[in-house]
Amino acid sequence: MVKIPNQKAFTSAVEGFLKASPTTLSGWWRDSCRAAGFFTNFPVTLDDEPPPLSESVRAFPLVGAAVGLVAGLALAIAAWLGLPPLAAAFIGLTVGAVVTGALHEDGLADMADGFGAGRDRTEILKIMRDDRLGVFGMLALVFAVGTKAALLASLTTGGAFAALIAAGALSRAALPLVMAKVPPARRDGLARGAGKPEIDAALTAALLGGLIGLLVLGPFGGIFAAGLAAIVVLGVIAYAQREIGGTTGDVLGAIQQAAEIAVLAAAAITA
Repeated sequence: MVKIPNQKAFTSAVEGFLKASPTTLSGWWRDSCRAAGFFTNFPVTLDDEPPPLSESVRAFPLVGAAVGLVAGLALAIAAWLGLPPLAAAFIGLTVGAVVTGALHEDGLADMADGFGAGRDRTEILKIMRDDRLGVFGMLALVFAVGTKAALLASLTTGGAFAALIAAGALSRAALPLVMAKVPPARRDGLARGAGKPEIDAALTAALLGGLIGLLVLGPFGGIFAAGLAAIVVLGVIAYAQREIGGTTGDVLGAIQQAAEIAVLAAAAITA
């Protein structure tokens, strides 16, 4: 059961988000570098012994927006060179996957294999740890990438560019709240090792992701995209809790991919 954060935590998140002292800005930069070091192949300098990922969650939407920006630029260049919209969309998605090392796509494939082939909780978790790609995982990747490409191809170049930025930010803005409110399904693994974020940091990430969505998609488009993504995320959480009792790193990756598709779908619907 996902608990709704209380008003005090929400107020604290807003106050933390609005502060802009040099010390605070330095902290945002540090957290952004740590998050980028985990989520991307960007050349960032990390601490010798970085703290748990949970201490950098407020910067997740910024890193997601940066990934979307790079992917959007690749799509725009491909379109400018005269490639068809679908080809340009695939190029943008390919660049985005290269930037992230296909981290989230790997989680989606592992979750699909485990939940598709596993007969009980133990078997599901065992299959999800297997590095080999199964039929369910392969189909999940084909359907996910194909759906995203088709949605992007339905938009203008400018619309696709904005949608990729919003999708990158909003999909990763959801992860801190999931990490904070849903227990890990394992006693070890990525979800456990990442730590449990403070609720005000998770809410700050959600607010920041929502703001980025509003800025690039407009008021109606941003609200609709955030709402649709939230519904999809809650659905994946409910499914994971029913089958394995919580989240894993693979489930978090699948949540990001599902939310990303939802945002792109919202952008296509409201275009």
